[in-house]
Amino acid sequence: MVDLSTYDPNSVSNPNNNVFGLPTTEDNARLVILPVPWEVTVSYGAGTARAPEAILKASYQVDLFDPEMPDAWKQGFFMRQADRKILMKSDYLRKEAELYIDYISKGEDVNANQFMCKTLKEVNEGGVFLTEWIHEQSRALLEQDKLVAVLGGDHSVPLGYMKAIGEKYGDFGILQIDAHCDLREAYEGFRHSHASILYNALKEIPQLKQLVQVGVRDYSQVEWDYIKNSNYKVVSYFDREIKERQFGGDTWKHLADEIVSKLPDQVYISFDIDGLDRKLCPHTGTPVPGGFELEEVFFLFRTLLASGKKIIGFDLCEVGVSDSDWNANVGARVLFKLCNLLVTSNS
Repeated sequence: MVDLSTYDPNSVSNPNNNVFGLPTTEDNARLVILPVPWEVTVSYGAGTARAPEAILKASYQVDLFDPEMPDAWKQGFFMRQADRKILMKSDYLRKEAELYIDYISKGEDVNANQFMCKTLKEVNEGGVFLTEWIHEQSRALLEQDKLVAVLGGDHSVPLGYMKAIGEKYGDFGILQIDAHCDLREAYEGFRHSHASILYNALKEIPQLKQLVQVGVRDYSQVEWDYIKNSNYKVVSYFDREIKERQFGGDTWKHLADEIVSKLPDQVYISFDIDGLDRKLCPHTGTPVPGGFELEEVFFLFRTLLASGKKIIGFDLCEVGVSDSDWNANVGARVLFKLCNLLVTSNS
């Protein structure tokens, strides 16, 4: 592991260094971040494929002192360069998906159009390719006993990593921060849609025993029925219900303790940035009114850490990009907190 004992965290970040300005390499870092520039199936706003690059740039402005975990960064974080081939493939398939979405939105019959049938097939094959690629990349790092994180891109990207987590650690649960359930089967015909990530995870990962969703405020009847029929394998804390309980006198501390109690001993965090109030992430792909303040989510994470349950991995997805750096700034600070939590939980 890298020796950062002599590194001055108060110095100006060297842009030739790695994420958060740290002079780390992949070999000597405890935690490796996999950037995934992919947003093929986004159904509203685009731009998240270029978030990893923007977050990396913004990370140089993040102060390394975290009073709750002041020395966590000294274990070393490293972020790989985003794969340009993945980005190019995403850009190409994104255009294909846009044509397809526009076609079906007008009520046209896909089976009557050979080109659209081919387009749907290509997009779905692209989702399979990405899942297998991330599974291979993350599994190789886990086999080296690295801690691993995935930085999207849209929320479809971490499925392959979640599979590798199950293979490495065995039974686990997911704590999902999100405005959406993401429990739709093949949304818009896309089997690896950003709106299907947790449906796919529950279907394809036998080690995934529990899903606890927090902050959901936009969902379908089908997803509601899925939750009700899950025999409590999926527990959803909807944004409206959280606020109603708080209006009635419940504290966020009481709610956070209750949420954490629903999780098993090993926990993976899946953080879609649209779980936050939109003022913190104005250019996320599918914004919804409502949501959390950042410190509310951080308090929940601290409660999880204090419980003694082990955090085994995380993804951060759906950070938007814009002419200003606000989205990336918030994304970088969320990323830093998650990195600190992961290494601290595994110290």
